[in-house]
Amino acid sequence: MTTHSVAFFDRQFQQQVAAGQHDLNPFERVALAHCHGRVLDFGCGLGNLALHAASQGCRVDAVDASPTAIESLARRAAGAGLPITPVLAAAESFAWRGCYDTVVSIGLLMFLDCDQAWALMERLAEHTCPDGTAVVNVLVEGTTYMDMFGADPHCLFAETALAQWFESRGWQLISSELSEFAAPHDSVKRFVTVVARRCAVDAGAVRQ
Repeated sequence: MTTHSVAFFDRQFQQQVAAGQHDLNPFERVALAHCHGRVLDFGCGLGNLALHAASQGCRVDAVDASPTAIESLARRAAGAGLPITPVLAAAESFAWRGCYDTVVSIGLLMFLDCDQAWALMERLAEHTCPDGTAVVNVLVEGTTYMDMFGADPHCLFAETALAQWFESRGWQLISSELSEFAAPHDSVKRFVTVVARRCAVDAGAVRQ
């Protein structure tokens, strides 16, 4: 995630923390229904999903490049005594270890150039355990609200690209949903959220 994007969301997170805004967004609500076992929340933001998943019995590694987000999550997780490991790291520098029963990446991959984004998709898939689930949400083509990118590299995915990518690797596609939201200056944000399950027998999986 670029310096501009981290600063953009760090300011947003500071406002949300000050206002006590900790509700799950629509994409996090979708992801929560699939969270089980060991969970990676990759690009966790304020960690609202991580907290809900942990309260339901999951063990969560929650990763974000925003100091405000990770500091807030660490305080809330410690106060609630929940099994969450907050990790301050850029997506590109995260130290991958073992596999996860559930891998979630909401609103992150589009902040990299397309080559980096697809390379991280490979890592996300590789570190999803056999019979595990991935929930990936990205901005797609047709999005016209671009303030969060500034002049930095980014990637707007083709609308069907993620679903096709998972299916081409033999994963079971559970759902692929397009969502559109009005944004400032008469612009629009278009997201696709894909839920896919990895085959139980997969020699390429990283073991815990």
